Amino acid sequence: MAAPKAPQANRPGRSIAVLAVLTALVFGLIWLAAPDRLGEKTLSLGDKYSPRLGLDLEGGTSIILTPRVAPEETGQITGQALDRAVEIIRSRVDGFGVAEAEVTTANDNIVISVPGTRDNDILASVQQTAELRFRPVLAASAGVPAAPPPTGTPSPAPSGSASPSPSGSGPEASPAPSPSTDGRAVPRALQAASTASPSATPSPPASGSPSPSPSVPLPTEPADPGAPGGITPEIQQQFAELDCGDLAKVRSDLRTSAGDDPDKTLVTCLDDGSEKYILGPAEVLGTDIDGANAQLNQSSTGVATGGWAVTLDFSGAGSRKFSQTTTRLAALQPPLNRFGIVLDGLVVSAPGLNDGPITGGEAQITGDFSQSDASDLANVLKYGALPLTFDAGEVQEVSATLGGDQLTAGLIAGGIGLVLVVVYSLLYYRGLGMVTVASLGVAALLTYGAVVLLGWQIGFRLSLAGIAGLIVAIGIIADSFIVFFERLRDEVRDGKPLRVAVETGWVRARRTILAADFVSLLAAVVLYLLSVGGVRGFAFTLGLTTLIDIAVVFLFTKPLVGLLAKTKFFGGGHRLSGLDPAHLGVEGRPVAAPSTRRRPAAATRGPKEA
Repeated sequence: MAAPKAPQANRPGRSIAVLAVLTALVFGLIWLAAPDRLGEKTLSLGDKYSPRLGLDLEGGTSIILTPRVAPEETGQITGQALDRAVEIIRSRVDGFGVAEAEVTTANDNIVISVPGTRDNDILASVQQTAELRFRPVLAASAGVPAAPPPTGTPSPAPSGSASPSPSGSGPEASPAPSPSTDGRAVPRALQAASTASPSATPSPPASGSPSPSPSVPLPTEPADPGAPGGITPEIQQQFAELDCGDLAKVRSDLRTSAGDDPDKTLVTCLDDGSEKYILGPAEVLGTDIDGANAQLNQSSTGVATGGWAVTLDFSGAGSRKFSQTTTRLAALQPPLNRFGIVLDGLVVSAPGLNDGPITGGEAQITGDFSQSDASDLANVLKYGALPLTFDAGEVQEVSATLGGDQLTAGLIAGGIGLVLVVVYSLLYYRGLGMVTVASLGVAALLTYGAVVLLGWQIGFRLSLAGIAGLIVAIGIIADSFIVFFERLRDEVRDGKPLRVAVETGWVRARRTILAADFVSLLAAVVLYLLSVGGVRGFAFTLGLTTLIDIAVVFLFTKPLVGLLAKTKFFGGGHRLSGLDPAHLGVEGRPVAAPSTRRRPAAATRGPKEA
């Protein structure tokens, strides 16, 4: 009887080589993703290749936000409003990555605890109320006056200082200011997302040749005939006396006087202090925005032009209002064709509408954005405005909530579980148990690299709950090996040679392995989406190790068994291989040894003799 023919097998050496390249790629990406410095600390090679730990293992930064009722409002702080604020703040923090941050309420205060060293980007994001208004520009001038101007018209900017002016290329338009002194870039152009162009952003003036600011008229009637409101003598006086050199005082005055009333004229500064404005009542609000995203700036043909931009998607009603306003402003002369984008009282951009009205419901803010600047602004706009106004309390460092004893106990528990799995595999599967040990080692190496890489790439931090997920994953990975080995042994018991049994057993085993891993991955995804805090860390590591289990079984375990099947030790059924007849319970039926000789060509059969 002819021996059973094995299914077409993949090249085992190629699969193992692919896994080796994948592992090397993960550890290479760690080097590229990890920064050279973190805060004031220079990272060593060991620091770059160490997992980032969560709040319970490393400690972090804590800030208390105290809610208050705005001066122009009445009522009281409700639990419903606090809960909504917690949801928004948690969404903003999660927008920076899976950071294991904690956002809780305590005595009508919101306590935010962020793991690791102080992260000013996260702290600044959670403190913003994100009250966004789009206001028409009625007047603009340099942020720091040279001398107290008269009550009427503000004086031109002093010679020798670069003075900002409307974005555009008209004869009276002067270049926009350079990036701010606090390191944040100033975006300068607002345009339709489908017509983005590098030319929309003017270049700063050459050093030593600043352009003077044009004289800005301050009429007692609206400068823009289509805009409501007007510039009263009181507004003129406030504008003339405003000094944007002290932004902390400007923010404080806006907060205490409720200056950012969307229905009234606003006198305020650019958020880097280089320019000040008189802005008309808000015509588009933050609630009219459906979404905001940070992306690389692109030309009208879709080619990346360098730099980052923030795209805005407006709702149906918001799109109509935005279209009507931009249509009116685009027909005006500078500086009245500018649109002040006001966030929490300060202008984040005052671009000109030089490309015409924006009617498609999508806009793009471009300029000298860095990736961090664009992401921060997009996160704040995307997750909405806080329902309450908050005063930030003291920011302080907090110690780890768990001591070294708890971490040591968790690691010991994981080590004991790993040792028990290895001992069981060696006693029951004998030689095949070495495949289990090798596969667990490869899975551990990949998991470690993935945890470190995701820590630098998306802010993932390993907490005690995450470590528990890694410990549980040991059993999930071992289950995959057991399913494969048992299918393999069943095929050998049926009398198939080992090389044939490896392929036929794998065809049956992989369906069970994939089904089991799919159930585990589905549970991890559902748990991650429906939970918060440490439970999300557990779900994240569980899902991550499940995916790694699939990669290891397909790219390492099965190919390794295929290679071992060609050896005399396993293919011949050695008593220590785990595949000997006595161990399989089929005494008297030897395991077919792998053939090392070529089969001779079949002889030509002659005529049958009588």
